[in-house]
Amino acid sequence: MKTDQTRRSFFATMALGISASAFPMLVNDFDELANLNQFDSNELKDVEAWFKKIKGKHRIAYDGSRPHGGLPVIWNWAFYLSNNETGSPDNDITAMTVLRHSGIVFAFDSTRWEKYKLGEHFGVKDPKTGEPGLRNHIYEPQEGDMPLAGIDGIKRMQERGGLFCVCNLAVSVNAGAIAAKMNLDKKEVYEDLIASVLPGIQIVPSGVWALGRAQENGCGYIFAG
Repeated sequence: MKTDQTRRSFFATMALGISASAFPMLVNDFDELANLNQFDSNELKDVEAWFKKIKGKHRIAYDGSRPHGGLPVIWNWAFYLSNNETGSPDNDITAMTVLRHSGIVFAFDSTRWEKYKLGEHFGVKDPKTGEPGLRNHIYEPQEGDMPLAGIDGIKRMQERGGLFCVCNLAVSVNAGAIAAKMNLDKKEVYEDLIASVLPGIQIVPSGVWALGRAQENGCGYIFAG
């Protein structure tokens, strides 16, 4: 029993990205959190098919485990830029960003950023105000949201062929932490966050699972934060 609890604590802590000492109130509920969205055979088939969108000669997967100033998305754009500059068109390029751990914050729409104070929860500041973010400034950035003018956000990169997915395991665990902090029902918070995942971002069983599938489909690997 102690071994099972330790295992749950370890995986929960890794998914959320906080210290084990800060996590005891969720350890007993981790089995429920992790199983909130079981992928049935049809869903798994759809997810596996999504990886077949990887195309072209130049293929990379970015491990976006932290927000890291938007770098998991910025480097997606940079891969296209530098390959364009060396003679490759967008249709010969695929950059995939796997949003996992605390990097999942960029998968949610701005209404949930405000509702659940996601900037504060994940340690992301609004580049315009310097305060904890209440909007997703990486999906469709406004002037001043990116460190340099001309950097494309998630929506534009998707239009160019860039791929983005989000870790279901990390969503589950963070939903529990948010619910505990705000005295809300964890299942309802989880379902609300899942419903807010932005268009075109694929929900995957876990981020590390997705990184493995990306490499099986010919992508190189780069740690992006």
